Amino acid sequence: MNMPFKANKILGSAIAAALLSTATVHAADVEIRLGHVLAESHSWHQAALGFAEQVAAETDGRVEVRVFPSGQLGTETEVIEGLQFGSVQAAIIGSGSFQSIEPKLGIIEMPYAWSSREVAFEALDGAFGDQLAALLADKGIVNLAWWENGYRNITNNRGPVETPEDLAGLKIRVTPDPIRLATFQSFGAEPAPLAFGELYSALQQGVFDAQENPVSIILGSSFYEVQDYLSLSEHVWGAASLVISQSVWDKISAEDQPIVKAAAEAWRDKQREMVGSANAEVIAELEEKGMEVNEVDKAAFIEAAQPIWDAQAETFGPELMSAIEAYRQ
Repeated sequence: MNMPFKANKILGSAIAAALLSTATVHAADVEIRLGHVLAESHSWHQAALGFAEQVAAETDGRVEVRVFPSGQLGTETEVIEGLQFGSVQAAIIGSGSFQSIEPKLGIIEMPYAWSSREVAFEALDGAFGDQLAALLADKGIVNLAWWENGYRNITNNRGPVETPEDLAGLKIRVTPDPIRLATFQSFGAEPAPLAFGELYSALQQGVFDAQENPVSIILGSSFYEVQDYLSLSEHVWGAASLVISQSVWDKISAEDQPIVKAAAEAWRDKQREMVGSANAEVIAELEEKGMEVNEVDKAAFIEAAQPIWDAQAETFGPELMSAIEAYRQ
């Protein structure tokens, strides 16, 4: 026999209430919006998705991470400000961008600071990285792990760059940090900062002749469509910081914090593997897409960059300078 309408309505309301109650029980204790400025095809994004999945699984859903690529949460400068105020919960940031709040973080991306990626990993995963993470902690930002941005290389539309002299008068977009500007000034170029999200159109319109980025970003952002030459200068190796706002970190339980930290480090290693294994393939693909690729005279570039080290010694201080010199030998 059919249930009377009123009884059916009451039962439906009870079921809805029960479902709502169940959903509330299983809702995350901490919800984290994690932003970065790169495309979904980039290793940052792929590793961030893996990190989010592992965190959710190993905390039984108590910590939920949602990933927002392509600058959806703002530029790196805006995101860093948001992290300090807690309006942005977490991010992957090119570590050099932290110079806006702590100039000493620029030491990671000094020109020709690292003889190899592996040496940089050793430093950042050890006491040197702990020193830098402490500087971020003083600014209200917790560094969960040092991921990788990779070696930066120069692209332009004028011709192959083999020595610093080939950069003379070249209008090049650089990241908005003092060391990068000073580096390219020492190379003889005409550098200027610009938000990453505006870079493609600026190159397309001829506002800039050149830019510098890791090859994975050059490919993922389709810069080959608006740049003809790729010069493998490897003038800077850059880390990426997987960070979380201190105010958000404090909301994660003492039980779950080590789980989140371990997941960040596990995906640090996987993300680095992605960068290393893909590099040669990416360069080959850029050549297939029409870019002319050349090596550079690194000795000439290293010599041209030495004044930057001399000028920044006071900024970094003797402790950090001594620490990094041990890895530069």
